[in-house]
Amino acid sequence: MEEPLVEGGTIRKLWIGETDQYRDHLLRLDAESRHCRFGGTIDDDTIRRHVDTTDRSGVVLHGFFVDGVLRGVAELRLLGAPFANAAETAFSIEKPWQSHGVGSALLERCLLTARNRGVQRLHMICLSENRRMQQLARKFEAELAFDFGSVVGDVETPFPTPFSVLREFVADSNGFAKAVLNAQMRMLR
Repeated sequence: MEEPLVEGGTIRKLWIGETDQYRDHLLRLDAESRHCRFGGTIDDDTIRRHVDTTDRSGVVLHGFFVDGVLRGVAELRLLGAPFANAAETAFSIEKPWQSHGVGSALLERCLLTARNRGVQRLHMICLSENRRMQQLARKFEAELAFDFGSVVGDVETPFPTPFSVLREFVADSNGFAKAVLNAQMRMLR
């Protein structure tokens, strides 16, 4: 399942070997988007160290690609992996693709992944001034709690079903095929 989005973009999981694209995406974020993603000002070295933590089990990255370039990411971290019943998600979308439904599509994919791993509660934490993230959380019926300059949104996920597992499998299969084709195209260039 690779839904076409704005500008012909697609959403799929990031695979082993694509962390460089994630790092490059985070480094391209403008100052405001970077501040919102990480809850404060951080430097490039901190971003590089953060990306190094994403190759562990319990972290799933879903990316929004336009013309083979990663332009948005939802990072899902299982809390207490491998048998987590809670997870946290964070989003980063480059400025030109914000407010075009990319965050909603990424969150839908995160919720499916979390559901199929037995996660019952998905936490979304943002700064109190991050209205976009709060609006996204409300769209998915999150319970919002305001606390010392930040907002925590909790979304309950339903139990997995054979259909939800099949949906993720089909999406992953299509996403993997697309990743292989994109890698071949980059090598030919």
